Amino acid sequence: MPNLNSKKPDQIFNFLLSALIICFYTFLNIWPDVFANDEIAFALRRSYDKSALRGEIWYGTASWYGTKFHGRTTSNGEQYNKNKLTAAHKDLPFNTKVLVTNLKNNKSVVVRINDRGPFIKDRIIDLSEKAAEKIDLKKTGTGYIKIQVVTPLLEHENVSSEENQS
Repeated sequence: MPNLNSKKPDQIFNFLLSALIICFYTFLNIWPDVFANDEIAFALRRSYDKSALRGEIWYGTASWYGTKFHGRTTSNGEQYNKNKLTAAHKDLPFNTKVLVTNLKNNKSVVVRINDRGPFIKDRIIDLSEKAAEKIDLKKTGTGYIKIQVVTPLLEHENVSSEENQS
């Protein structure tokens, strides 16, 4: 009869390793976009500080939302208006203004973040219908874009110096 005591540590190790692999695989399936692109990884590294500096740039896919959500309450409490230049972003603070450029035609629009989203993998911003029209994104539904933070202030600036430039 074989000695089972010598195989127990290997069996326990294999069982624990299998359990760890299953847990890690489950984690990846539950939160697939955590590791899907650099933008999300960058957001995680910032520990959801959510403070963005003027000039920060991201590249990715944009989409838009319109009539179905018109009049509904956004994440910041205001009513969504498809005819205003607004957008939804996962991490940027509300009221941050960003310059969104459609890289296919080089058309740009400045939008204000007033909602959270998008909640579809590989998309980094949801534009209002009006903003999508301005950069010719409405017909295609999605497009590859560049986002550049226009506000908030840089770390070394203060409100009074910003007001003096206006």
